[in-house]
Amino acid sequence: MFEEKFDFYDKSVLKSYDLDASARYQLKMLDSLDNFTRKHSESVANLTCRICDYLHLNKNFIIYCTTCAYLHDIGKMFIPPSILQKPAKLTDEEFEIMKTHTTIGYKMCMDDKNLRPFAAGPRWHHEALNGSGYPDGLKGDKIPIEDQIIRVADEFDAIVSKRQYKSHVGITDTLKILIENAHNGKNNIPATKALKKVVIDDTIYEISNDFKYLDFLKENIKRLKQIDKYYKKKQASKSKKTQNYYLEGMKMLFSEGESEENFEDILNQYIEALATRKDHINKLNLELKEIRKLKV
Repeated sequence: MFEEKFDFYDKSVLKSYDLDASARYQLKMLDSLDNFTRKHSESVANLTCRICDYLHLNKNFIIYCTTCAYLHDIGKMFIPPSILQKPAKLTDEEFEIMKTHTTIGYKMCMDDKNLRPFAAGPRWHHEALNGSGYPDGLKGDKIPIEDQIIRVADEFDAIVSKRQYKSHVGITDTLKILIENAHNGKNNIPATKALKKVVIDDTIYEISNDFKYLDFLKENIKRLKQIDKYYKKKQASKSKKTQNYYLEGMKMLFSEGESEENFEDILNQYIEALATRKDHINKLNLELKEIRKLKV
């Protein structure tokens, strides 16, 4: 059965900036990362790009900022896997090692003339406006604006990944954490407001996809119910000719993998999926209302 899949991050915005063409060399560096960190880096870059877009920043700066975001965790390729992939909370000693990915990434960029322009991304994306971040404890405007934006995108995606969201249901709690960090002086408030708009966009997009999937389900349920009518008439008929007539009608309506033996099970699966998806849409609409109520 066809299943509609939702991707948290729509890549259309990135494509509109031709990042693949302008940053091909820089993005090759991601090949050295583990799959989880690479996906995280791509997601943070996507969020960064879209936040920049909502902040109405210059196109060239958006490309620069997004490339910095792609490279923000590049130093993690030198963090031991036992620490990088540890599912439990890191010890203080392990966390100190983890924090070095910022300075390692910075050095990697500074040592490569092609990456040098983007060195700010790896070094300062964990700095906080109130000076509580690392590695340098920078405060306020001393933190480059690109890193203030990347921090918001990075923090959001890290929580999303940790909680293994498959949709935006329940994501209000994640936004609340980001908003709290904006209110307590850690995170950039305009960037957090822009992130909220991005999440609203993606939630609406997910609802739209669900409605498209509902149409698909309804069409197939209608088709399978027609098959069921033919099947019952076939079963009720005593004439071989009439039975063959209805069987041919059924065959004309079958989709790939369907047969007289399994169509009823498939019909029931579609009916169940329809109810599940309607419930999911209702939950998303409630989530959307909650997200819109949040004050940044």
